Amino acid sequence: MSDKNLKNIIGKAFNDIADAIESGQFGEKKRVGITLLGSEHGVDNILKGAELAQSRDNSIEVVLIGPKVDTNLKIVEANTEDEQHKVMEKLLDSKEIDSCVTMHYNFPIGVSTVGRVVTPGIGKEMIIATTTGTSSAHRVEAMVKNALYGIITAKSLGIKDPTVGILNLDGARQVEKALKELNENGYKVNFTESLRADGGAVMRGNDLLTGTPDVMVTDTLTGNLLMKVFSSFNTGGSYEAMGFGYGPGVGEGYDRTILILSRASGVPVVANAIAYAGQVAKGDIKKVSKDEFNAAKSAKLSDILSSLTKEKKKDDDEEVAAPDKEIVTGSVSGIDILDLEDAVKALWKNGVYAESGMGCTGPIVMINEAKVDTAFEILKKEGYVS
Repeated sequence: MSDKNLKNIIGKAFNDIADAIESGQFGEKKRVGITLLGSEHGVDNILKGAELAQSRDNSIEVVLIGPKVDTNLKIVEANTEDEQHKVMEKLLDSKEIDSCVTMHYNFPIGVSTVGRVVTPGIGKEMIIATTTGTSSAHRVEAMVKNALYGIITAKSLGIKDPTVGILNLDGARQVEKALKELNENGYKVNFTESLRADGGAVMRGNDLLTGTPDVMVTDTLTGNLLMKVFSSFNTGGSYEAMGFGYGPGVGEGYDRTILILSRASGVPVVANAIAYAGQVAKGDIKKVSKDEFNAAKSAKLSDILSSLTKEKKKDDDEEVAAPDKEIVTGSVSGIDILDLEDAVKALWKNGVYAESGMGCTGPIVMINEAKVDTAFEILKKEGYVS
């Protein structure tokens, strides 16, 4: 090595030490990109958010991607949204940046984004899995994957054993059953309990407002709606002022850390989204994702997902006669709305009179009080409850 190169290396080392002493930040900074074009509030809105994020956190280096602007931040020039995304992908793939925040980006099927909000009940942060993209074309399979994506993101943020709740939507009970099977097979899913008196891992609206779980599992369209409500409920909707944005795209084998912002995101959300991007980069979300997928697949994730997407064999022409009618004051809950009528017929076939109904927590099968335990065992055997 020449004396000149040696002096350069030593000089850089001393400069890095001086910068670290001055800033209080030791170790390599994570470089976080942000694209400037595409906001409904203009380039200046994104720029102010980027500068705010940089002023708050010396452990990251914010890199702008877009047209030239007056700023002290580093900028890589791009003059159209399409060009921005090409530059962004190139910088990510070459590892010149570690993560990037952008707007209106198309992910492949199997990848969806994990949002992060501050709930209005008690100001608790909560992860919403997921918020944009498509994990699967099959609703229940998608929500099971969304749960895994949420856990991956939470762990990359430093939450070692995140609590998981499933929003009370169509398919929620099937998702719960699948996740419980995954848990029994060795992949730990730390189910939380609803704050409502009857508890359970299926979450109600109250749980949304208070942030009961660390990870709230939902379908993507509902998650997208929730993000918009949580971020702009106090501004009238045109300016998203709260939260951390729609989050990183997660999926098996996906190797780019790209986070999504709404075009309506205001300065505070832009700054928070950049911070979020820095945090998941520091937490090495790509490695966490690989490790979690390996663990879940060892717990028969693929078999569980395959069982969800198989069409149930139904004989629509089969007439199932109801047993003699009885007083039905007992009930079994935890049945998905999509399976409710089939569950009733399953009981009829086994000689138990039943009717379908809707309780305050969702679908129920109503049976005679004395036959509740028998009905539950039949429904469990048939796969309608877990």
